Amino acid sequence: MSGQKPVTPSPDGLAASVKAAKTRGLPPVHLWNPPFCGDLDIHIAKDGSWTYLGSPINRFELVKLFSSILKKEEGKYYLVTPVEKVGITVEDAPFVAVDVDASGEGQTQMLTFTTHVGDTAIAGPDHPIRIVIDSETEEPSPYVLVRNNLEARIDRKSFYRLVDIATHKDDWFGVWSSGQFFPLIRSEDLTD
Repeated sequence: MSGQKPVTPSPDGLAASVKAAKTRGLPPVHLWNPPFCGDLDIHIAKDGSWTYLGSPINRFELVKLFSSILKKEEGKYYLVTPVEKVGITVEDAPFVAVDVDASGEGQTQMLTFTTHVGDTAIAGPDHPIRIVIDSETEEPSPYVLVRNNLEARIDRKSFYRLVDIATHKDDWFGVWSSGQFFPLIRSEDLTD
């Protein structure tokens, strides 16, 4: 179609589009497949902070709004509305789990994680916990699946809470949630 100007994505345009499309709860980004409009210089750091053109996005409401339209496809992250999709960079995981609440005991225990943008996820078959061990430092990096292929890195204090309530099962030290056991470390690797 000749005569049309190319689309230049902007954070303001994305915010306006998602506000117009948003109803109650999270938008159905899994149903949206608009054309790719290019990359936007938005970066989510390992600590969960967002920047645009190198400057921090300090308005929590804007970060929360953008986090509601995140989508991950084939290992890449996008902000998606019904009419446009723009690429962004994510250093580690797009969310940080800043709190965990344990209710119940043993196999009936439920672990509810809360992210820095207010999402919650109860660990279980639909929201698994996984651990990645850094090959150089041997430090664990724990994650929980929050929604639609998007994970939260579990912060240190929440991970220590998991370790405090962990138990042994089949040569593993881990936690129960929603009837599922999530291994944290091999029992033989525990040191005093």
